[in-house]
Amino acid sequence: MKLRDYLPPENIVLDLAPPSKAILIKQLSRLAAERLALDAGDIARVLTNRENLGSTGIGAGIAIPHAGISGIGRHFCLFARLADPIDFEAVDDEPVDLVFLLLAPETRPDHLNVLACIARCVREEETAASIRRATTPQDVYSRLCPVNA
Repeated sequence: MKLRDYLPPENIVLDLAPPSKAILIKQLSRLAAERLALDAGDIARVLTNRENLGSTGIGAGIAIPHAGISGIGRHFCLFARLADPIDFEAVDDEPVDLVFLLLAPETRPDHLNVLACIARCVREEETAASIRRATTPQDVYSRLCPVNA
């Protein structure tokens, strides 16, 4: 399983500047809704409901907000690098600046495999650092989804 199977280059967004986790969820929901032709409010609601169960901030400045949603036939992934880190109530209490949004079809319970794929991709400190230094979406994509990996 490769991240590039779920994250197309056009779903890399740099320098979002939300003032809070709630605003970030709304911004990500709007971006996803535009790409999926779904209602942004519905997406924000399922993501917020999931966050209310416990933060999806996995530590080291990384969060993977995720939820199942009706109306899609395959997993949808979007990556956003934030202009400034925000509080995300992460497991290590560190602010978050690298965010992967994952939406899964409600009928497909295999999203844990995709979550694991994302986590493996950024678990190396140097990978996360190189993403933070990257200057273009294509630079970020080449670090997240290397051709030879």
